[in-house]
Amino acid sequence: MTSKEIISRLKKEGWIFKGQTGSHTKWENPMTKKCVTVPHPKKDFTKGTLKAIFKQAGWE
Repeated sequence: MTSKEIISRLKKEGWIFKGQTGSHTKWENPMTKKCVTVPHPKKDFTKGTLKAIFKQAGWE
């Protein structure tokens, strides 16, 4: 899964772009106020990074 695919899914689910620091984009869910940080651009994530992003987004 690429960062582009993750960001696309976040947008579809209503997450709002909150800013960027270096290569890391920050997204916030307006309903739950949870934040997700996604390194971008990134083609391949390690299992641990992908698992952390999924956990932050509540996709497990």
